[in-house]
Amino acid sequence: MSNLGIMPGTFDPITAGHINLLERSLRIFNKVIVAVAPNPKKKPLFSLQERLELVRASTAHLEGVSAETIDGLLVEHVSNSGGAAIIRGLRAVSDFEYELQMALMNRRLNDNIETVFMMPSEEYSYITSTIIKEVASFGGRVDGLVSSPVYQALKLKFS
Repeated sequence: MSNLGIMPGTFDPITAGHINLLERSLRIFNKVIVAVAPNPKKKPLFSLQERLELVRASTAHLEGVSAETIDGLLVEHVSNSGGAAIIRGLRAVSDFEYELQMALMNRRLNDNIETVFMMPSEEYSYITSTIIKEVASFGGRVDGLVSSPVYQALKLKFS
């Protein structure tokens, strides 16, 4: 049995909430791979390569966490990586319906892969990458809500 979890997402950019979920995921999994997805529908601020680099820089302190890009079906990527589970964060009830649909579809595609839902710590429950970008675009302070590398990258993007 694998003790590898895969945490997929766009991570545009990775936030303190994502880091919190990763830290707590390491209590369950020996290793967690952050799978950075292209998701052009979201019109990301950062390129796929920039997001991958920001994830790596932001998680360098977490032993057992690595990052890679993903393209194609998530369940195929998890299966090919030897993963046992997909890790998904739920901030609010509004996240649940979409995440449940995705989990059920992923189970239909590969019933050997489980989906693990985790709630962020209360202090991060309101943080989204979208909110971070919006506040940063107006010069608002997002330090403490993102890692130092992400904070610097946001300052560069919006300067």
